[in-house]
Amino acid sequence: MFKGLGNLAALMSNAQGISGRIDKVSDELKVKRAKGAAGGGMVEVEVNGLGQVLSVTIDPQLVENNDRDMIQDLLPAAINEAASKAKQMHVEAMRELTGGMSLPVLDDMIEKYAGVHDDDGTSPSTPPTE
Repeated sequence: MFKGLGNLAALMSNAQGISGRIDKVSDELKVKRAKGAAGGGMVEVEVNGLGQVLSVTIDPQLVENNDRDMIQDLLPAAINEAASKAKQMHVEAMRELTGGMSLPVLDDMIEKYAGVHDDDGTSPSTPPTE
């Protein structure tokens, strides 16, 4: 009956250790940077590793020309590119956290959490189908 309590205590101890490491990874991601650009660099967005937008740079020519439609088209594209890079950083950090272990269930959870997929819709760890 009490044998299970030892296992529970070990599980709780491991969970606390993992929680501390996740907090450390989160702190590291806060200071990492990724940039996204659109329109040949006419709009640039910088995010941290958590995907929080830090800065937006818009080519002065777009503003001078009152090219509102172009800005509205380019801004989401630049944000999405930067966010995608931040998500990839997050996935890589989580894989480092697991010591590079490739556990299919864990990989799926990480990729679903981060929403990271290649252009063809597959996850980066999924071999392409032919």
